[in-house]
Amino acid sequence: MDLQIAGKTALVTGASKGIGFAVASALAAEGVRLVVNARDAGSLGEAAERLRALGAEVHPVAGDVSELKHVKSLLAATREAVGDPAILVANAGGPPTGPAETLDDAAWARGFELTLMSAVRLARGVVPAMKAAGWGRVVFVTSLSVKEPIANLTLSNAFRSGVTAFARTLANEVAEHGVTVNSVAPGYTLTERLDELFADDYARARLVSTIPARRFAAPEEIASAAAYLCSVPAAYVTGQTLLVDGGMVGTTY
Repeated sequence: MDLQIAGKTALVTGASKGIGFAVASALAAEGVRLVVNARDAGSLGEAAERLRALGAEVHPVAGDVSELKHVKSLLAATREAVGDPAILVANAGGPPTGPAETLDDAAWARGFELTLMSAVRLARGVVPAMKAAGWGRVVFVTSLSVKEPIANLTLSNAFRSGVTAFARTLANEVAEHGVTVNSVAPGYTLTERLDELFADDYARARLVSTIPARRFAAPEEIASAAAYLCSVPAAYVTGQTLLVDGGMVGTTY
């Protein structure tokens, strides 16, 4: 399918590795001009070179999107490099883990800023120009936990669900302007986060046995779903959460 987005501009956060890098790669393959962001400048620079090897125009901007000042500087650098982005893919690393009873206020504050407020601030920064242009795509990368909470991931469960509710609300507000807002909710994917959560082979084997597809996702499979939601053919898809989980979430709706 031709996604019809060649020549458009995109901002992708958390793009130095994992799902974020895979999304940036998928958009690069479609001829999209990219601004990519991550906290570590070194790994981001390496990722940018790999994306340029695909033929993409790429502008790396390092910074921590959990901090308002860095979001502001990222948005300013994006406008300077490519103008107002037509596409935003907001992806951030997972917040601290832990059961609900043990997490202190500092952990909750960190999760709030990293997972929820980074998404809110990025969208707030790009949507006005999208509305003015009459076209835009906002995609949030969340988790299957927005449909089925995961043990020991209290902060992710809470704040990614908040992102989902925010996305649904924003989608209704901007739909008449040609702007869509959706979420991609990955299942268990072969990233560093999976290694952090399930370090030993036994735990991973038990987890795989609960997934109908009997395997973990590749980051590229999540990226394909995100890229579709950024496309022209997806113009009538908005306010949705697209699970890409190998069939793991067993609910009907």
